[in-house]
Amino acid sequence: MRTLLGLLIFLLFNDLLTVFAIDCFKCMSINRDYPACEDPFHNNYTLDVFQSPCMTGRKGRDGLFPATSCVKINGVFDETGETIVVRGCALDSGTLTTDTELVRMSHYGGSSTMISLYSILRH
Repeated sequence: MRTLLGLLIFLLFNDLLTVFAIDCFKCMSINRDYPACEDPFHNNYTLDVFQSPCMTGRKGRDGLFPATSCVKINGVFDETGETIVVRGCALDSGTLTTDTELVRMSHYGGSSTMISLYSILRH
C-alpha cells in the first residue's frame, strides 16, 4: 500500500513538471539561400531547424516560456528587391506588446523592422 501511494505521488508530481508547447520551425532565409526555410509543406529535410518544444522569451522576464503560435514572416526589401523569410515561435499573452508576443499584431515596415523581428524570434 505504501509503495502504491509513493508511486501515485511520483506520477502526480512528474505530470506537473511536463511542459506543454507547440513545435515550430526556427530559421531565416535571405534571397532564398536556405530552401528548407522557404518551403511551407515539404519538411522531410528541415528537421535541423525544427524545435520541439518551441520555447520563447518574454519581455521583462527571465527564462523561456512555451510558445502558443508558430510565426512565418515573408518580406521584400524595397531598396534592393532582396527577399527574406523568418520562421520562429511566439507567445500570445492576450496583450499587444512588442516583444515575442507578436501574434495579434500587424507588421509593416522597412529592413530594420524585419531585422528586429528576427532578433526577437531567434531566442
